[in-house]
Amino acid sequence: MLNRRLCTLLLSAVALFPLVSRAQYAHTQGEQVIGRDGKPLLLRGTNLGNWMVPEGYMWQFGGHVQSSREIEALVAELIGPERSKTFWQQWRDNYVTQSDIHLIHQAGFNSIRVPMHYRFFQSDDAEGFRLLDRLVKWSRAEGIYLVLDMHAAPGGQTGTNIDDSDGYPWLFTDQSSQQQLLDTWQRIARHYRNEPVILGYDLLNEPIPTYPKLHGLNPLLEPLYKRTAAVIRKEDKHHILILGGAQWDNNFDVFGPPFDANVIYEWHKYKVAVPDQNLVQRYVDFRTKNHVPIWLGESGENKDEWLATFRTVLEKNNIGWAFWPYKKLANTTAVETVTPPADWPSIVAYAKLPNGVGLTSERLKDRPEQEVIDRAFAQLIENIKLSHCTTNLGYVRALLPETTLTSAAN
Repeated sequence: MLNRRLCTLLLSAVALFPLVSRAQYAHTQGEQVIGRDGKPLLLRGTNLGNWMVPEGYMWQFGGHVQSSREIEALVAELIGPERSKTFWQQWRDNYVTQSDIHLIHQAGFNSIRVPMHYRFFQSDDAEGFRLLDRLVKWSRAEGIYLVLDMHAAPGGQTGTNIDDSDGYPWLFTDQSSQQQLLDTWQRIARHYRNEPVILGYDLLNEPIPTYPKLHGLNPLLEPLYKRTAAVIRKEDKHHILILGGAQWDNNFDVFGPPFDANVIYEWHKYKVAVPDQNLVQRYVDFRTKNHVPIWLGESGENKDEWLATFRTVLEKNNIGWAFWPYKKLANTTAVETVTPPADWPSIVAYAKLPNGVGLTSERLKDRPEQEVIDRAFAQLIENIKLSHCTTNLGYVRALLPETTLTSAAN
């Protein structure tokens, strides 16, 4: 009799284990995201854009210098291969620090979306894991969730500057790129499968642009998501999978019924004249039809009044959000503004020149003196530190009207 009771207790414990284990992590339940405390969670976050995936517009560059590789090529041209390695190490170490995460928490955000470049995760001891491990530690201390976003995927999912690709979204037809994506996500999932601070994995950022010639790739998106999900689930049964629609995350017509029980559907929206109910209704309808959560993973780049109006509409509809970006050079449409170095206009002017090795002789005529270049890049590394940034309280209050933040936390 005693043995039978023990067996019954053991079987009950085994049956309950998946529920207990899942409760340690944020997860979905119907149309809700449920936090680790077992209560509905409305995500209110910011994006760490320009950290692992630099973008030219946030450097004030135009013309030919927009993607990460183009920025890196310009930096190497100006300060040399060896010194550029040091520069980028300092960039990634200074752009996001423990002080930044503390300020994000102080402001009232409860989550951070982390745009990643696949090339930082190509081995188990790659730099990306060093950077994320620090971020996980700091976020754990602040009680902030992290969303890991594959912003720049192998082969490119957009063919534009934002995924640092070759000018075409080869990911959807190139088998080697797809395998590299699967291997990268499996490596990430294996590394973070037991980390409750991670809310979920954003499988691809803004796949397939609105350009009509690329719409033929739409049917290939969900099958790739399913393959990626299967690889992740071999390593990680707990974390939420986040799926963005086609055409910059906005087209949900590419989706069939949900293929995973723990999934969020993501959309982005920029440059809309009036952020009203009509803007969100089709996503609300999708949520109701499929009984799944939806999330605005990116928006912003607008006036504070617009942000406040959109945030109000989102929260009225119980839609979590992450506005873009956290930090930006010489622009107040972010939580923090980085002051440009005094010599930065000369760097910007040079970046805007037509480029290519065939134009070297012409470019040399307008190349700033090396002393000016060195001073500008050294000052940039200092200026990106939070202690030298300016907190845009109007921006923060537009998103978090109850914030008690008054200035940067140095």
